[in-house]
Amino acid sequence: MTYGCSGSDAGAKAFPECKRPRNSSSIFCVEMDKFVTRSKVGQPNSSSTHPSVASSIAPEIQRDIKYIVDAYSKETIKAIIEDLDGNFFGILVDESKDISHKEQMTLVLRYVNKEGEIIERFVVIIHLTFVALEKKHSDIKRRDSLRQHQAEKLEELLISGEVHTRRGLNQEHGLQRPGGNRWGSHYRTLGNLIVLFSSIIHILEFVAREGPNYADRLVAESLMTKITEFEFDFMLHLMWKVLMITNDLSSSLQRMDQDIVNAMELLTHTKQRLKMMRNSKFESLRDDVSSFCGKHEIMIPKMDALYFPGKSKRRALDVTYSHPLHVEIFNDVIDLHLQELRSHFDAMSTDLLLGMASLNPLNSFGNFAKNRITKLAEYYPNEFDSNKLRDLSFQFDSFIVYDRGPDKRFFNLKGISDLSKVLVKSDLHQTWPLVYLLIKLTLILSVATASVERAFSSMNYIKNELHNSIDDEFLNSYLVCYIECKIFSTVNNDGIIHHFQHMKSRRSQ
Repeated sequence: MTYGCSGSDAGAKAFPECKRPRNSSSIFCVEMDKFVTRSKVGQPNSSSTHPSVASSIAPEIQRDIKYIVDAYSKETIKAIIEDLDGNFFGILVDESKDISHKEQMTLVLRYVNKEGEIIERFVVIIHLTFVALEKKHSDIKRRDSLRQHQAEKLEELLISGEVHTRRGLNQEHGLQRPGGNRWGSHYRTLGNLIVLFSSIIHILEFVAREGPNYADRLVAESLMTKITEFEFDFMLHLMWKVLMITNDLSSSLQRMDQDIVNAMELLTHTKQRLKMMRNSKFESLRDDVSSFCGKHEIMIPKMDALYFPGKSKRRALDVTYSHPLHVEIFNDVIDLHLQELRSHFDAMSTDLLLGMASLNPLNSFGNFAKNRITKLAEYYPNEFDSNKLRDLSFQFDSFIVYDRGPDKRFFNLKGISDLSKVLVKSDLHQTWPLVYLLIKLTLILSVATASVERAFSSMNYIKNELHNSIDDEFLNSYLVCYIECKIFSTVNNDGIIHHFQHMKSRRSQ
C-alpha cells in the first residue's frame, strides 16, 4: 500500500518507487491519500477530508483512524525488522523543523538484505523541542512588500540597461528560513541576501516605522543599523565566497552515487582553494565589499586609519582598520573552515573512505589497493581478528583475480552495491565470506544523508501549512506507511485487524 504517493509531485519525486496498491485494503489508503492531497492543495469547501473541517469528524472516527494508521505502522516496522533478520545495520540521524517549527529528529536504518541489496528504511521521527510560530499575517505582508520592491528595482535596472532580459534571467529570489536549505551549504541564501540587499533595507525601514509593536520596530531598527555597517557586509561577502568554495564538496558528498575517490580529490582541491584565498584574496574581497557599500550608500572606513576597538575613540591600537579585518575576521574564518574539514575528515575517516573506494568494482577495480582494504577491516576488530585478517587477505587474492577474469556477470558494475548483489546471485558470497562481510560493513557506512532528507521532504508534504495540527504520534505512524510504501503494500490485513481490535479493547478499559 502507498500512503499518498501519487497525490503530489513532491511525494512522487521523493519516493519514485511508490506505486498504487492493488490489495483489498487500498480503499483506506486512497482515502488517506485524498486527505493529504486536499490539505496540500487547499479546498476550503471540498469535503470532510479537508483539515479546516476535519475537526468536525466524530471523535470516535478520529480515534479509529489513528488506531488503523498506528496498526499499519506497527506491521510495517515489523516487516522491516524481519527483513533485517538480525544482520548488521547502520543508523542515519538528522534533524529539521516542520511547518509548526517543531524540531523533529529522523532515524533511518541502513542494511544489506538477503539479496545483497543495500536498503534504507525509515523507522521513526521524534519530536525534540517546540518553537513558537511566527505571526503569519506579518510574514505574508512583508513577503509581498519584498516582492513589490524587488520588481520595482528590476524595472529600474532594465530601463537603465544594467540587466538584460532573456529566458531564465531575472527570476524571483527569496530568503530561505534557517535550516530550509538542507541539501547543500547556505551560500545561495547568502547570495540572495546580497542580491536583495536594497529590498531588505526597504522592508526593515517599513517595519521600523510601521511595525505592529514596539519590540518589532526596535528589532528592525537594530538589524537595519547592523547590516549597513562595513564590517557586517565584509563578513557577508566573506562567508558567501567561502561557502561557494565548499559547496561543490558538500554537493558531492550528498549524492547517492558518489565516487569516493573523486570526493577525496575534491576535498584536497577545496582545502587548496581555501588556502589560496587566505594567502592572496583579502585585497580583492575588500575592494568588492567597498564597491558594494558604495552602491548602497554605506559608509566605507579609511583602511589606513588607526583602529579604535569597540566604540572607544581614545584607545587607538597601533594597527590600521584593515588589520582586524584581515587577521581577526578573514584569516580566522578560513582557518575555522579548514579546521572543520580536518576534523570531519581525520585519519580514521580518510582510511574508511579510501577503503570503500578500493572495493569499488568500477573500471575492473581500478582503485583496488589491498593495504587500504586491510586498514578498513582493522576498524572492525570484533569481526576481523588477526587470524581472520590473514584469511581475508588470502580471500581477496583469489577474489580480485576471479572478478577481473572472463565472468561477464562482473562486467560493467557501477558500484559496491552492484558487486554485493552479483556475489549473492552467483553464490560467491559463500566462497569468499570474509570478503562479502567487509563489503556489507562498507555498504552500511553512509557518508551522505539523502534518505533522511527525503524523509523530511515527505514530512513537509504531509504536515503542511493547511494541515499543521497533526500530532507527533500520528505523524510518525503516517510517515512510516507513506515512506515505506513498498513494505506497506505487503502488510497482511489480518494483522491489521488484530492490532486494531486489540488497541480498541485496551484503550476502552
